[in-house]
Amino acid sequence: MTAPAFDLHRRLAAEGLGTALLLAIVVGSGIMGEQLSGGNMAVALMLNTLSTGAGLAVLITLLGPISGAQFNPMATASAIRDGAFGAREGFLRVAVQFIGAFAGVLLAHAMFDLPLLQVSDKLRSGAGQAFSEAVATFGLILVIRLAGRLAPDRVAALVALYITAAYGFTASTSFANPAVTLARSLTDTFAGIAPISVPGFLAGQGLGAVLALKVSDWLFSRTESRPSG
Repeated sequence: MTAPAFDLHRRLAAEGLGTALLLAIVVGSGIMGEQLSGGNMAVALMLNTLSTGAGLAVLITLLGPISGAQFNPMATASAIRDGAFGAREGFLRVAVQFIGAFAGVLLAHAMFDLPLLQVSDKLRSGAGQAFSEAVATFGLILVIRLAGRLAPDRVAALVALYITAAYGFTASTSFANPAVTLARSLTDTFAGIAPISVPGFLAGQGLGAVLALKVSDWLFSRTESRPSG
C-alpha cells in the first residue's frame, strides 16, 4: 500500500508512530501477560499473541492509507524494489521505524513503572530459532506482496492473521522484523531477546526476505504461450 496524496513528513510520521505503537503493544502485552498468568507461559503467550495481531490489524488499517504501514525495514526494502518510492525515502522510513521501535519499548516500560533503559538476558539462540525467523519473515513478505497484488483491500487482516499464526507455529514466536528485533533487545521482560541472540535472528530474517522476493517474483511471472506448429 502506498499513499502519494500525503506528503513525506506525514508518511514518515505515520511509519514512526505505527512502529512505536506496535512495540508498545508487543512489549506491554507481554508484561501484562506475565503479571496475569501466574507463571503460566501459555497464557502469557496467548495474550501477547492476540494483542499483537489485533493491534497490527488496527494500525495497518488506519495508517496504511497514509504511509503504507510497513513498520518493518524488510517490507520497506521490498517496496523500494517494487518502485513504490525511492531509496532516499526508503532510508528515512527505515530510520523512523528504528526510532519508533525504541520509543515504543520505552513507552511500555513507562506504563508499567519499569526502568526505562534495560538490556534483555533472554537467550533465543540456536539454529532452530534462526531458521524460524527465516520461515516467519519469508511468510510475512510473501503475504504482503501477494496481498498487495491480489487482495489489496485485505492487507491489514491478512498480515495480522499471519503474524498471529506465526506466533504459534514458529519456535522464535515470529519477530520477522529487524527494527522489532533490535528494540526488543532493550527490554528485559517477556518479549525480550538477549543482544547475543540478535545476529542469528537478523540473518534468518534477511534470508527469509530474499527467498520471499524470489518466490513471489516467480509466482507473478508470465510466460507467453506460443502456438505449436
